[in-house]
Amino acid sequence: MSSETIGFLGLGLMGHGMARNIVEKGFPLVVAAHRNRAPVDDLVKRGAAEAASPRELAERSSIVLLCVTGSREVEALVRGKDGLKAGLKPGSIVVDCSTADPNSTVALADELAAAGIGYADAPLGGTPVQAAEGKLSAMVGASDEVFGRIEPVLATWAGKIVHIGGVGDGHRMKLLNNFLSLGYAAIYAEALALSVKVGISPERFDSVIRGGRMDNGFYQTFMGYTIEGNREAHKFTIANALKDLTYLESMADAAKLSNPVGNAIKNSFALAFNTGGDGAENYVPHLPEYVGRASGVDLTPKRLKP
Repeated sequence: MSSETIGFLGLGLMGHGMARNIVEKGFPLVVAAHRNRAPVDDLVKRGAAEAASPRELAERSSIVLLCVTGSREVEALVRGKDGLKAGLKPGSIVVDCSTADPNSTVALADELAAAGIGYADAPLGGTPVQAAEGKLSAMVGASDEVFGRIEPVLATWAGKIVHIGGVGDGHRMKLLNNFLSLGYAAIYAEALALSVKVGISPERFDSVIRGGRMDNGFYQTFMGYTIEGNREAHKFTIANALKDLTYLESMADAAKLSNPVGNAIKNSFALAFNTGGDGAENYVPHLPEYVGRASGVDLTPKRLKP
C-alpha cells in the first residue's frame, strides 16, 4: 500500500479511466462529485472514498490530480470557496492534468509554493479508451523532487511519461502537441472540402491517403467520422480545441512570436464553434462538415444521411 493518498477532481471522459487505474493499482483514492454521480459511484464501489468538497478532498490527500477543462476551472478549484488551497497541507502536491494556460500554471505554482505546497503540470496525450487501458502519455513540468513523488501515480494510467522540464513546461509542450494535431485536423477538413468541390469523394480521397506516407494514427481516428460515420471516433470537442488554440496564441504573444499558421487553424475551429447549434460540443473529426458547409459542400458521412 502506498504512503501517498491520491485525491482526484474531474471525473469526465478522461478522468474516470485515470482514477479507476489509480485505485485498482493500489493507491488510496479520494474523489468528489461535480455534476455527474455515475463515475463517483463506480469508483466508490472499487474502493475509493468520497469527499464532500475540494477542501475536504485536499485535507484527506497528499497528492491531488485535476483533470478539468482549462485554467479557469483549475483556478476555481484551487482558489474558490471550500477550494483546495484551504485544505492543502504543507508538503502536499497538486498535479494539473488539464490543458491550461502556462501563465496561469506558473502563477498558481508560485502562490502554492509560498504555503509549502508543490505543483506539477502533467497534461495528457491520448483518448478516453487509452485512459481506461492505462495507456495515455503524460508530459510533465515539475521539479525533480516533485516528479519523483508523482511518477508512480502517473504510471498507473500512462504508458509514456516524459519529464519535460520545470513547472509550466508540460503545458507549453501540450499546446505545441495540440498545435500539430489540430493543424492536421484543419488541413484534412479543408482538403476534404476541396476534394468534394472538384468531384473526388471522401472515400476516393481516403483510398489514396490511407496506407501512404501521409497516413498516421490521428488521420485514421479523424477519418473514422467522415468515412465510417462513427460520431465518437475521437472524443475531443471543438470547444476544447478552440480553447487550446487560444492558449497557444497567448503563449506565442508572450514569446513575441508571429503565429500566422496557429491563428489560421484557430479560425477554422472558431468557424465551427460559432456556427450555432451543436458546433461547440461536436468533436474535432466533425470539422469537415462545418468547413464544407461554408463553401456549399455537404460532408455529412454517407452512413448518417437519410
